[in-house]
Amino acid sequence: MPTVLVVDDSAVDRRLVQGLLEKQSGWEVDFAENGKQALSQLQAKKPDIVVTDLQMPEMDGLDLVRAVRIHFTDLPVILMTGKGSESLAIEALEQGAASYVPKSQLSEMLPDVLEEVMSLVRADRSYEKLIECMARNEFTFHLTNDQALIDPLVDLVQQMVFGMRLCDSIERVRVGVALEQALLNALYRGNLELAAEDIQRSRELLLQGQNGNLVSKRRAESPYSERRIHVEVRITPEEARFVIHDEGPGFDVASLPEPGDPGTLEQEGGRGLVLMRTFMDEVSYNEQGNQVTMVKRRKPQGDA
Repeated sequence: MPTVLVVDDSAVDRRLVQGLLEKQSGWEVDFAENGKQALSQLQAKKPDIVVTDLQMPEMDGLDLVRAVRIHFTDLPVILMTGKGSESLAIEALEQGAASYVPKSQLSEMLPDVLEEVMSLVRADRSYEKLIECMARNEFTFHLTNDQALIDPLVDLVQQMVFGMRLCDSIERVRVGVALEQALLNALYRGNLELAAEDIQRSRELLLQGQNGNLVSKRRAESPYSERRIHVEVRITPEEARFVIHDEGPGFDVASLPEPGDPGTLEQEGGRGLVLMRTFMDEVSYNEQGNQVTMVKRRKPQGDA
C-alpha cells in the first residue's frame, strides 16, 4: 500500500485529505503539522510522496520543498495551493515540487494527481545501463485519440532522459509531468475540443461505471475520430526537445497569461500551462495554437 505524508497545520484539512485518499485510492496516510515536523518524520519513515500546504508556522511549504530537494532527492512533493499563496506556489514549483492541486479542487483532483505522479515515479528503468551508452535518440509518433497511449510514451521518455543523465530522478518525474500535460491538452482540448467541465464530467461518469460519455462520443464521430496527435522527440545528453502537434482548431495564443503570473494557477486550463512552463526551460506555441514546443536542458554540474 503506498504511503503519503500530508503536511498541513489545519486539522480540518488533514482529515479531508485523509478521507479522500483512504476512500478513493487506498493510500496509507501519515500527518505532520508543519515543515519542521515533516522533516523529522521523514528521517524516521520515508513515504512514497509528500502532500503539503504552503502557508504554515515554523517551516512553510516552500522551505519544506527546498529541504526535501536537498535531503531526499527522489521524493516527490505535491503542493496544496489556496487563495493568497499563488506566488509562493510558483516559487515552490521552481524549487522542485512535482505538481500542485488548488485547495478549492482537492476532492476532484487530488487522488488523480497523486496516482499520476506515482505512476511516473514507478516508470520502468530496466534499460538504464543500455541507455547510458546512447549519444542521441529521435523518434516520431502519430497517436490516435486514446489516453492509454500517453503513459507508455511518457515512460519511454523518462527512461531516456534519466538514462542519458540529462536529469536526476525528480527532474525526470517533472519532465514526465510536463510532457503528460502537453499530451493531455492535445488530446482533450485540441483534437476532441472539450472544455474542463466536460472532461471532469466524463471522469465522474467513468467512476460510476457509465459509458456513452462525451469523450467516448467525440472519439467515435467525425471530424474528431480522424484527428491525430503528432509527437516529435529529440534527446541528447545536453537537451530534450519535444514538439506536440494536434489537429484541432487551436486557440488564441495572445490570450495566454505571462509566464510566472500567479493568477494562472486558478484559471481554466492554467494548471497544465504552469507545470509545463515551470518544469521545462522553454515552452512556445505556433501561431495557430495547436502545436507546442518544449525544451529541457541539462543543468550544469553543481546547480541545485
